[in-house]
Amino acid sequence: MAEDYGEVQFFGVGGSPFARRVQIALKLKGVRYTYVEENLRNKSELLLKYNPVHKKVPVLVHNGTPLAESLVILEYIDETWKNHPLLPQQPYERALARFWSRFIDDKCLPAISKAAWTGDKEQREKGIEESLEALQFLENELKHKFFGGETIGLVDIAGGYLAFWLPVLEEAVGLKLLSSEKFPKLHKWSQEFTNHPVVKENLPPRDGLLGFFKARYAASIAASK
Repeated sequence: MAEDYGEVQFFGVGGSPFARRVQIALKLKGVRYTYVEENLRNKSELLLKYNPVHKKVPVLVHNGTPLAESLVILEYIDETWKNHPLLPQQPYERALARFWSRFIDDKCLPAISKAAWTGDKEQREKGIEESLEALQFLENELKHKFFGGETIGLVDIAGGYLAFWLPVLEEAVGLKLLSSEKFPKLHKWSQEFTNHPVVKENLPPRDGLLGFFKARYAASIAASK
């Protein structure tokens, strides 16, 4: 159990990959916290108070002081609770971990979104191409069991969407991006990550997520006609 540094509140939404990042980090560190489930269609006054800029989850409140944005929160957690470090000790390795975490958010996720949800066939194909290119960069970067070495680190947690949400999305919309043939190291990593005891206990129910993606896909197809 992590050393007690006061009151911790965590505002999230069950199916959000960004909120689950924070939850997994807190659990890995053994941090005690109070969880507040938000309804994004009827956002609480507390959420709007604590994150007035983006008005979204996740938000971490530590001793009354709020932080927003999942990658920012992960680094704060790592600097505050020193057990199970998420970032490497060496400055260059730490910088690389930050780079690849941002790469996932800035390059991988937008490309996958374009491939999955764009109605225009040409744009969809472009999204698939961009997704495969981004995944290849990660495949080349992965040199150990996890991006963090033999234990889960910042990049692994940032990449949780690729390990759990992406395969569900692929099933829902009829895509195949992260295959064991094209990306053997990434595919194996995704299995290792999602089967880690702490991660496995803190992922949303797969069936509910699949239903959500199928409904969203059907709506996007109907809207494009």
